[in-house]
Order: sequence, then C-alpha cells, then structure tokens
Amino acid sequence: MKVAICPGTFDPVTNGHLDVIMRTARHFEKVIVAVAANAGKSPMFNLEERLAMLNECLADKKNIEVIDFDSLLVDVAHQYDSCAIVKGLRAMSDFEFEFQMAQFNRQMDENIETFFVMASPEYTYLSSSGIKEVVSYGGCIEGLLPNAVLKRLAEKFGKGKPSGKQGKE
Repeated sequence: MKVAICPGTFDPVTNGHLDVIMRTARHFEKVIVAVAANAGKSPMFNLEERLAMLNECLADKKNIEVIDFDSLLVDVAHQYDSCAIVKGLRAMSDFEFEFQMAQFNRQMDENIETFFVMASPEYTYLSSSGIKEVVSYGGCIEGLLPNAVLKRLAEKFGKGKPSGKQGKE
C-alpha cells in the first residue's frame, strides 16, 4: 500500500492545509496527517484541540488518518510504512526551508521521498500565523478556514463568529 505522510503543526488547520491533504489523498492509497506536538512554537491550540479539528474536518475521508507525533518525521514514516512525505508550498521562501528538511530526511532514509505540492492559487498567501494575527484584531477570516475551526477561534477569543464586522475588544 502506498502511504504518504502530510506533517504539520496545523495551528489552526486552514483551507489551504485541507486542499493539500485532499489533493494528496487522490494519489496515495492512504494519507497520514501527522500533527506535530511542537511545544516550542507555543501553539494557540493545544495538541488535542488541533487533532480534534482535523478529525472533524476529515471525518468522512476513508483513506485519511490523523495522528500526533513528537519525534523525527522519518521515524513516523517508518512506523506507518510510508514511502512519501508530502509538503505544501506557497512561495519560494517555503521551498528553501522545506528543501533543507527534505535533505535531512533523505540523509536518514533515502527510500522515503519528499513530494512538494504547490498551493492552489487562492491559498498562496494563507498561513496559520497570518490567520491568528488577523483574528486577534477582529479581521475577517471567513472562507479561509473550515467551520469547525471558525467556531473554535470564536470560542478562544470569547467573541461571536470571527468576521470583518468586529472591532478589537
């Protein structure tokens, strides 16, 4: 079985993330969405919340499994007998970092390939950090996130549904 790993912090998961995951799922028999614990990044959502959001967004997808990890990605690939790591790219700056990570992974196991999937044009500017900044000031993020994530962001900020109509409180 051809298994791909789509790793990330997903803090929060965006429509851009989901686009890359779904496009990957069309080409592999199984996709493991691997959520990095990444405590060093000081995530807005804890690991359990990020897992719950992804599981809710991907619940009806039979060939996609959501897991968490706090280890080398190559070790996760070995655990799931994966032949591929898939990373989404938005811009050249993403490529430079991801290329370096791909080379590290290749050095550890040359049988695991890294595939880069270009972001769909409507998501090339979209990032989790950008979302967090916009929502912290009450900006409009509708259409950029799944409804499950919009709901959790509204709860986290103690406001109604995040939109451009809200001012900073």
